[in-house]
Amino acid sequence: MKKKKPVWLILFVLFLLLLVFGIAVLLIQGKKEKTANDSYIEMQNEVNKVVENVVPETETEVEENDALDGIEIPEKNLDWDALHEENQDIYAWIYVPNTTVDYPILQHPTDNSYYLNYNIDGTKGYPGCIYTEDYNSKDFSDINTVIYGHNLKDKTMFSSLHNFEDEEVFDEDNYIFIYTEDYVFVYEVFAAYEYDALHLLANFDYTNEYVYQDYLDSIFEGTGRVSKVKEDVEVTTEDKIVTLSTCTTDHNSNYRFLVAGVLLNPRQ
Repeated sequence: MKKKKPVWLILFVLFLLLLVFGIAVLLIQGKKEKTANDSYIEMQNEVNKVVENVVPETETEVEENDALDGIEIPEKNLDWDALHEENQDIYAWIYVPNTTVDYPILQHPTDNSYYLNYNIDGTKGYPGCIYTEDYNSKDFSDINTVIYGHNLKDKTMFSSLHNFEDEEVFDEDNYIFIYTEDYVFVYEVFAAYEYDALHLLANFDYTNEYVYQDYLDSIFEGTGRVSKVKEDVEVTTEDKIVTLSTCTTDHNSNYRFLVAGVLLNPRQ
């Protein structure tokens, strides 16, 4: 008669199998994440490679106005055909000095949460993408354009937006540059703050002047646990803004960390 294997041995073998499976999953996910990050680094290297004395096929415009006096627009070598070959959903590029934010912006045609969970090459997992939802148009004509990105331990994606929690960094003149195929939108950062984790576009009708004013007031009055605002930057209901949204430093699901900028050069 065969001797029964001790229960502890069976449990130990199961534990080893689960451990091996868990390690394999982590390795596969780590490889996917590294591949996605490598893709971004390669894209950033190309975009930031300034080609001297080359006239671009399509000139990117910047609206001339007094608000841009003294603001240098960083040059980007954006090959839109190459970017669309990488992913057809890329429609803009965002750059935020004093952070590591230097990424393409995507918008999925049918699934608003797709790029929260999927990488630029279509693989599932982190780091995901910088993206907008179809609540916003892709020409930045909306009153409030909300752009999303993960807060990750490796400081990629929107993690470094938390740099603006530092008083010294926030007190500088900070700008958000958004490049499209034929225009560069320049926003001046006026707030970095924590806000309730509600959907900013589904819960506020910014076309209603009173609702929009209440929303702006809530920013300047500082309702969150972290609240930094520039009182000397004027923002009215006549202005368009951009809001960069990510998780808080402690990943508290009740709040989001937001960086807001007011558009200095609206397209005429």
